[in-house]
Amino acid sequence: MKTLITEDDFTSRLLLQEFLRSYGPSHIAVTGKEAVEAVRVALDAAHPYDLICMDIMMPEMDGHAALKEIRALEEARGIDSTAGAKIVMTTALDDMKSVSEAYFNLCDSYITKPIQKAKLLEELRKMALIQ
Repeated sequence: MKTLITEDDFTSRLLLQEFLRSYGPSHIAVTGKEAVEAVRVALDAAHPYDLICMDIMMPEMDGHAALKEIRALEEARGIDSTAGAKIVMTTALDDMKSVSEAYFNLCDSYITKPIQKAKLLEELRKMALIQ
């Protein structure tokens, strides 16, 4: 499983990397803008990400905007959101507006911080990314 961790907080990045270490390689993006570029490069190389963990509150471009752009990149290449990367919003925001916006923009899951390893792995199993 190839993962992109999009998170501006060092501790949260480290935690997610540690949780996902045994499931395959992970790359890091610190802003939404970096995440969109990483996805573009991966798609162009025909080695897309299987999983993207996306924070919402980040500098330059927030997670909602990045999510929209990533889905647009996939769509432009003929990849339906159900066949594209599985995108899990990993954020401190738990208000209904943020959750609704994320699902409207086609995220696959939404987990609030602090991230619990068991919850993350449960979501990955539901999406058939791990066993």
